[in-house]
Order: sequence, then C-alpha cells, then structure tokens
Amino acid sequence: MKAAAFRYRRPDSVTQALEWLEHEEDAKVLAGGQSLVPLMNLRLARPETLIDANALPELERIIPDTRSLLLGALVRHRTLERDPVVARRIPLLAEAATYIGHVGIRNRGTLGGTLCHADPAAEIPLVAAVLGATIYLESHRAGRRAVPAREFCTGFFSTVAEPDELLTWVRVPALGADEGWGFIEIAQRHGDFAMAGAAATLRLDAAGRVAEARAGVLAVADTPVVVDTAELLGRLPTDAVVRDWARSVTAGLRPAEDPDFRRRLASTVLERAMIRALARCREVRGG
Repeated sequence: MKAAAFRYRRPDSVTQALEWLEHEEDAKVLAGGQSLVPLMNLRLARPETLIDANALPELERIIPDTRSLLLGALVRHRTLERDPVVARRIPLLAEAATYIGHVGIRNRGTLGGTLCHADPAAEIPLVAAVLGATIYLESHRAGRRAVPAREFCTGFFSTVAEPDELLTWVRVPALGADEGWGFIEIAQRHGDFAMAGAAATLRLDAAGRVAEARAGVLAVADTPVVVDTAELLGRLPTDAVVRDWARSVTAGLRPAEDPDFRRRLASTVLERAMIRALARCREVRGG
C-alpha cells in the first residue's frame, strides 16, 4: 500500500514549523519517518499535512553543560550510540540506543521521534524517564513548556503534546562519575520489538551499601514504568537482595498480554540490569 494524499511542507526554521503546525489542518511532523511513514503507508495514519523537520539543523545539536546534555530533537539514534560526549556523560543512553532496530533504522530515527511515538516497548522513553530528563515542547501560540519525561507518555502511543506543539529539545542529566549503569532487553532477535527491557543506575556509599538507585522497565505496560528502589537503599546489594527486590517491584505489573510470563521477564531483566550497574559501579570504585 501507499500513503493517502497529503500536503507537504518543509520549513526552514523552527518558527516557521510552529506557524504551520498552528494553522495547517491535521498536521503531523516528519522526523526520521521510521514509525510515521509505515503507519501512513498502511493508512493507519492519514494526516492532511506533513511538516518535514529535516531541514532544521539547529535541532541536530548536542550541547553539554556541567550537569547535563541538551539534545536536539533531530539527534539520530546512531549519533546517540556513537557520539563520544554522550558515551562519556550519559553511557546508559548510548547503550540503550544500540538496541533500537537495526543500523539503517538508527541512521534515520530520531530522539524526538521515538519520544513522540510513545511506543511502550521503546528504549529511549524509558531511559529518559529513569534519568529524570526534561522534554521541551514549543508552540506558536503558547511558547515553550517543560515536561518531566516521567509525565510525557500518557498511554499507548499517547503523550501530553498538543497538536500544535513541536518537541524541540531534551535535557538529560549526566551520570555521576561514581554511578554504574545497566540496560538489558529481551527480544526474539536483536532488533525486534522488545518483550521486556530494563534500565538501572546505582551509586554505592563508602561502606558498599546502596546510596542511590534508579530503575524502570519497558514493554510491560502502556507507558514506561519507573519502579521504586527504596527497598535497596542502605543495603548491601547482594545477588539475593537484588533478585528479591526485582521480584517485589514487578509483582504488581499487569501486562495486557501473557501477564505471568511478562512479569517474569520484567523481573529477570530488572535484576540483570541492576547487577550490571553494580558491576560497573564496583569497577569505578576499583573493586
């Protein structure tokens, strides 16, 4: 099949894109097109107007500061995977990007596109939520607003973004020098949609007990799920402690499909991600 007829617009500035989003009827923004174009070809999406954001190079930038990276919405997944600044400052994001589809998809797919698509099995929305990222939306009418990544996805393929808003930037806090991280995903084949996945970060105190931990799971609910790590705080993170915690925080999940199996997968990937974060944390500490 092929897409239904649509009006094509290619803005040369963010301001022009916002003006068109406000005035064009039933408009959609095209970034990498890895999700939108297949939906259009299947006639599951039939926008009246397509606004191509690929001529907006300002949204391809990565801007570091002392505590975070400001990432443009058009930063490609392959850039997230391979950029040395991302790898050094936010290695969890770089590692998660390697699980996105195949190289051809990562070459075209974008940070803003995957966030707005809001697939609950997607890697980047989970990492953004776990790390406490801030998503910036802009409209010609109301200007810019900041949305915590945990609040951005509202349901299956749904976000808080209004029809006239454009996702322009994402600010992601950098990991601390003493933090370990882990990302684990289970799929039938590498590049397939995830059956379950997990992201975790960990920081230990001088006695080797958990001082700070963050974690979440994907593909087990309508949105990414950030889990409670309070049970780990102040404890020595033995394999048994991490395993019991992972089972506890995933017990209440209610996946729509194969719930018992998906819960077990969620517990498994969460445990493995935290164990990987622990191993990296110990490497940084030298033992």
